[in-house]
Amino acid sequence: MTAKERYEGCLKWWEENDPLPQTELHYQSLWQLLVAVILSAQCTDKRVNMITPALFEAYPTPASMARALPEDIYEYIKSVTYPNSKSRNLVAAAKMIDEKYDGKIPNNLDDLLKIPGVGRKTANVMLAVAFEQAAMPVDTHVFRVANRIGLTRASRTVLHTEKTLMKKLPKDLVAKTHHWLILHGRYTCKARKPDCAGCGLKEFCKAYQKESKNYTLTPDTLTIPKVKKKSAPKQSAPKPPKRGLPEIPEIPEIPGLPEPTVINPNPPASADGGNVPVSD
Repeated sequence: MTAKERYEGCLKWWEENDPLPQTELHYQSLWQLLVAVILSAQCTDKRVNMITPALFEAYPTPASMARALPEDIYEYIKSVTYPNSKSRNLVAAAKMIDEKYDGKIPNNLDDLLKIPGVGRKTANVMLAVAFEQAAMPVDTHVFRVANRIGLTRASRTVLHTEKTLMKKLPKDLVAKTHHWLILHGRYTCKARKPDCAGCGLKEFCKAYQKESKNYTLTPDTLTIPKVKKKSAPKQSAPKPPKRGLPEIPEIPEIPGLPEPTVINPNPPASADGGNVPVSD
């Protein structure tokens, strides 16, 4: 399967099964969306949605948060990841937006990247979601799923993934594909245990096609075949060494020495009952 066929197959399936993908973060203004995206860095959308209602009620605008202290913000967001640095960034971001941009969220990448707490992924989220521009935010789900399906090839950095997807995708589907990849990675193509059996993209998935060669496939399942383990050959116990006197090595003959005199331990008896004397 060519890369073009894989892209076309995935996009067609997504269009038919999820024509209007949306972010799962809750917000009612561009300011609230920016705050939620900053808080979602290395944190789940579910956790962010739990703490933002009270935060948005207390600080509905950049101007209101600009007057707060990081310690005040911390009390609202202490259950998310890295609450200390995020509380400082939110106050600093609110001040910059209020003072430099007249309380409005910038709609271009360069100005967004100047805001404290806003990295490339957060800036691209704002461009794609808030301003409906052709931008590809790459988070852990997008990075993993794009590589696994085969939309990118051995990508090692999020920037490489972003550039590859931007080059291959139709411009009008870039923002949608961002949502499709996130949702697919969150609910189907999970990091540790992907649901290949329930995945509608397995026909186009490069990883699935590669792994299926080592698996038994049925129409709705992907099962691992049972492989009989070869038992190791039995090893007999080593025989114990024979006990007994050690063998005495033969003494080599030395030329020039006289023959040794052999003394009979049982000399013959004489006629009078005595021993026969041994002659020299």
